[in-house]
Amino acid sequence: MHFNRLSLASVLCAALIAATPVHAAAQEVRQGERGGTETVNLTPAQLFAFADEARDAGDFDTAETAYRALAQHPEIELRTEARFRLAMMLDGQGETREAATILRQILDEKPDAARVRVELARMQAAMGNLRAAERELRAAQASGLPPEVERLVRFYASALNSSRLYGASLELAFAPDSNINRATRSDTLGTIIGDFDLSDDAQATSGLGLATRAQLWGRLPVSSKVLLRGEVNAGGSFYKENQFDDYSIGVELGPELQSGADRFALTGVVQWRWFGGDPYAFSYGAQGDWRHPIGQRTQLRVDGSVLRSEDKFNDLRDATRYSLSTGVDRAFSQRFGGGLSVSGSRSEARDPGYSTTRGGIAAYAYREAGQTTLVANLGYSHLEADERLLLYPERRRDDRFDAGISATLRALRVGTFAPVARLRYERNWSTVEIYDYDRVAAEFGVTAAF
Repeated sequence: MHFNRLSLASVLCAALIAATPVHAAAQEVRQGERGGTETVNLTPAQLFAFADEARDAGDFDTAETAYRALAQHPEIELRTEARFRLAMMLDGQGETREAATILRQILDEKPDAARVRVELARMQAAMGNLRAAERELRAAQASGLPPEVERLVRFYASALNSSRLYGASLELAFAPDSNINRATRSDTLGTIIGDFDLSDDAQATSGLGLATRAQLWGRLPVSSKVLLRGEVNAGGSFYKENQFDDYSIGVELGPELQSGADRFALTGVVQWRWFGGDPYAFSYGAQGDWRHPIGQRTQLRVDGSVLRSEDKFNDLRDATRYSLSTGVDRAFSQRFGGGLSVSGSRSEARDPGYSTTRGGIAAYAYREAGQTTLVANLGYSHLEADERLLLYPERRRDDRFDAGISATLRALRVGTFAPVARLRYERNWSTVEIYDYDRVAAEFGVTAAF
């Protein structure tokens, strides 16, 4: 009997039986047809052949049904092969995000599947997730690759900027916070003329909010090595007491240049921020970043920006801000990696008391544990003001420490979204009491799995 003459019902039955441990060598499918019985013997190999034939003939629904059934097979090699073929077929149909989700399922079970990781990197790049694509390529190279896969890695690494022309992302989370306004816990403020009583709004306030983040971006090819990229991003925290609402929107536009394995981007930036529903700040300027691979598993990154900020609450805080950071990212294995960075910034405000210089160091590490991705980070920074503000007894000097951990739970994903949980701690010691605070914040929500 020719496979392409089987009905879809027969294929379904055969596929489902092939996915069970009973009769691994040959399975029987019986279909009632006009009162009679038809028997078809199928092995997993034959079902693979049927699915491939349906795929090549353009019958993608039938092929997907067979692949998904085989993807439930108890033997890991069989279900891995079925998932890989299904992912590649879906990617060819333009369903890249679903394909990437399936490849991630394979890597949850087989983190050493280098070809799968390389294809996932390609799909991440196609969706505009360049940082994630670079991370997957470094992980693929962490334990050595066969020559043919190594050539594929080099090809994709040099073509990460050939992404699709548009994309979007969205994240929603409930966000309990012990100090939503990052304020002091003291009810008084020490000044050169005595202690001032602080209003409730100026003291640390806890709350349960809704944290949101969204992004919409597009790319326009200018040449084989240059893209024009535009982005609109928005985010904020919203509370029942709306005087603490804090949200912003930004627009970025500029070119991205690919030169060999290096990537450089320069963008113009415009940002608006509101606090308590009132305009808080307006900023504009430029930012740039450079990515340079060091060997197969390590990447150097340099980021800088120059922004002019107009403070809508206090003209004396209007400032030009300069920032520069450099760091390295490294994959230690297919499931473990991390990075270290140092940064500095300078804010030149209208009032020297608000002009500050800051330096800091930060580190992060990630670990894939089954179908969960864990990320931990630590950071420390020191800030000093140029002069003492007239009201305060000392010049401002801050030491700030922050730590965080997050988990993305892909085992509980729905479609391309997965639950995410984050916990963060901040502590800022300051010679100016109003800037001295501590904060514990959490987020529980959903985010795109890729």
